Amino acid sequence: MRVIGLMSGTSYDAVDAAAADLELCAEDGALHLVPLGMVSEPYPDDVREALAAALPPAATTLAEVCRLDTRIGQAFAAVAARADRELCAGRAELVSSHGQTVYHWAEDGRVRGTLQLGEPAWIAERSGCPVVSGFRPRDVAAGGQGAPLVSLIDLMLLRGRPGVPAALNIGGIANVTVLPTGGGPVAFDTGPGNALIDAAVRELSAGKRAYDADGALAAAGRVHEGLLERLLCGEPYYRMPAPRTTGKELFHADYLRTRLAGFGELRPQDLVATLTRLTARTVADALRPLGTTEVFVSGGGVRNPALMAMLRDELADGTGSTGSTAVRMSQELGLPPEAKEAYAFAVLGYLTLHGLPGNDPGCTGAAGPRVLGSLTPGSRTLRLPGRPGRAPHSLTVRGLLDGNASRSPRPRC
Repeated sequence: MRVIGLMSGTSYDAVDAAAADLELCAEDGALHLVPLGMVSEPYPDDVREALAAALPPAATTLAEVCRLDTRIGQAFAAVAARADRELCAGRAELVSSHGQTVYHWAEDGRVRGTLQLGEPAWIAERSGCPVVSGFRPRDVAAGGQGAPLVSLIDLMLLRGRPGVPAALNIGGIANVTVLPTGGGPVAFDTGPGNALIDAAVRELSAGKRAYDADGALAAAGRVHEGLLERLLCGEPYYRMPAPRTTGKELFHADYLRTRLAGFGELRPQDLVATLTRLTARTVADALRPLGTTEVFVSGGGVRNPALMAMLRDELADGTGSTGSTAVRMSQELGLPPEAKEAYAFAVLGYLTLHGLPGNDPGCTGAAGPRVLGSLTPGSRTLRLPGRPGRAPHSLTVRGLLDGNASRSPRPRC
């Protein structure tokens, strides 16, 4: 089945679409994935500005939520249509949309609700394909955190590797999935990925810059140890047990302003260096007690050399008897860092259409496995699979295709 996965993360800078050929093989219980490529489009400036203005802690109205739901859905629809045309030769069979998270309602370690915008009807109308969307609420309704849902795909990729492997995604928020030896899987949000770094750069540049390009500011600065200590010790989230999830409802510009009170003037590069070290430190503090031996990194954070250098430095001290934790890219598992989450949601959509669970209760805290999401029919004939088979235990990624997707081989068992 040819599936397009759509994703926009907590940095809300662009909509990514990754196309894949997927086939579940009964013989070995593996899901086989052939990546067909990725396309990405930034949000239109007015949509991004409206989204930024509506996110917590800002106040908004139901009218603005309605407008955003439509405009985000239309943006997703345009990228889905482009991916079908350029990557699938117009033969996509399913679109799987994560939508845009605008609020994650967490209180006292429990998630009570979550909201993603991007009305799927626009995607179905524009692409003609059926659309699976709204993945997180079912896990939340079952007592889970609703995140990180990509942990199920991480586990399928990590199983069978030696030692204690882990996957790390650094978006606006950073999350990890760890597969301990002889124990159940663990997954949770570690804290801010790029969220506070981006907030500081926007503030320092009066909105002219959205992020620390190439980590240049962080590389030119020195970490302010006093501020770093305040940020680490003053935030209860870092000491909460897993599974735990968070978002920009917590880590936003006002949060940063409050914690900077009393520090006087800091050089811009020193502030950004300190926030970059905070991200690296909180990730390392999360991985170290689990004895991880290797971590595969994906997400926008991999494009920040200063952040990656700090992460390697933080993990170089080792985790007791295991020695240091090797830092690798998700490309070594077959999925490019910038496209991994979009491919992951292509897989989750495929599982939903086939009546198979899309969560791992050990990672999200849900009461059990659940089939996730809702289905919006497209204009093309909707053919639902027969009785569900067995859920895949592993994910095998085949080589990236050469040439036009229309000439691509189907996955073979």
